[in-house]
Amino acid sequence: MTNKTQPYPGTQSVLRAMSLLKAFDDERCEWGLADLAQEVGLNKTTTFRLLTALESEGMVARRPFAETYILGPEIVVLGGRALRSNDLRSLAKPELEKMAAASGETATLEIISDEDSVLIIDEVIGNHLVGSSQSLGTRWPMVATSTGIAMLAHLPEARVEAILAKPLVALTAKSVTDTAVLRQELAQTRQRGYSFLQEWLEEGLVVVGAPLFNHDGQVIAAISLGAPANRFPLAREPEMGQLVKETAQRISAKLGWEQDS
Repeated sequence: MTNKTQPYPGTQSVLRAMSLLKAFDDERCEWGLADLAQEVGLNKTTTFRLLTALESEGMVARRPFAETYILGPEIVVLGGRALRSNDLRSLAKPELEKMAAASGETATLEIISDEDSVLIIDEVIGNHLVGSSQSLGTRWPMVATSTGIAMLAHLPEARVEAILAKPLVALTAKSVTDTAVLRQELAQTRQRGYSFLQEWLEEGLVVVGAPLFNHDGQVIAAISLGAPANRFPLAREPEMGQLVKETAQRISAKLGWEQDS
């Protein structure tokens, strides 16, 4: 009888190639061969062979003079196709545009990524010349973002505890790393329907976030509205919070969520 846990032939090579691609991120978008091999735990010969195959398909590109690798153009193509095929993104887009137009600020759509971080999968830039510093495809720690806090407030308690059990890193002087304070913030977020974070993620950045729910009432994403602190004083919290909250409710309704269910 065939062992069903046995991987298909070639699976290991695919997984290794994926580990190489995932090593490229915002902090390290360019790698030399030796450093990349060490990062993913492969020898240089195997790494070079995989990189050569990925390069032939346009998944990575080599800088000839620096002898380093970056992500290739086909990754951009695939990323664009993935975004266009995302139903959540297409449903949320019109509402994000309305929210950005109504406030003049940058609106984002974010999902949970890598267990304890959020990933920006869409954004609509506001009409102000100076805006927030969000960017499509960026990952941030859940505990430092308005969207992360908005989603954490509605996740199962066991999952929240697992995330809060990890070391909490301060990104600014106002970042909260005290789990007791974070739990208070989660409770307030549930009560008012949105999160309100002043300079937790970046100095001078104030952001409001609200959760999105599917037809089963499960939180699946969140939206946010962010602006520099000089345009987003504390007095604007009720106005901006209500705008984000109502926008999130409309998107959730499109996903089949019934608020009173």
